Amino acid sequence: MSVSVVQFNNNDLPQMIRIWNEVVDEGIAFPQEQVLNPHSGKSFFNAQTYCAVAKNNYGDVVGLYILHPNNVGRCGHICNASYAVSKDCRGHHIGEKLVVDSLKQAKHQGFRILQFNAVVESNVYARHLYEKLGFVQLGTIPEGFRMKDGTYANICPYYHTL
Repeated sequence: MSVSVVQFNNNDLPQMIRIWNEVVDEGIAFPQEQVLNPHSGKSFFNAQTYCAVAKNNYGDVVGLYILHPNNVGRCGHICNASYAVSKDCRGHHIGEKLVVDSLKQAKHQGFRILQFNAVVESNVYARHLYEKLGFVQLGTIPEGFRMKDGTYANICPYYHTL
């Protein structure tokens, strides 16, 4: 599948909200528990430092990422990102294109480090991708993520110097 990664525009919001909510509903990767509606989704995505979408040849949004500061003040040079790929399009290296683009955009936005706070240990595809792209695991936080079924899973923070 051929995709291009571009900065989002408000016309992309309905598809972005649908994809974001798929991941939230799965309850195994994002810490959010509440799905977005058109109003909260517009506010959420427009509040990010940078937000991009992956579009297929037909112009359909098949994935997205958000990029924002991970902290403030003396730690404001560290950013954080989240990625979502449509369930129907997973396994086509769209996530990799999103992560690679986010590394470029993070540096362009003036950040020096991209940090992931809570990669669920069982998310082996994401962890493999991050390690392939040069991210370093900082350790493991036991039972740091509450899964949708109520069980707890370990999380693995990662970082990448830009």
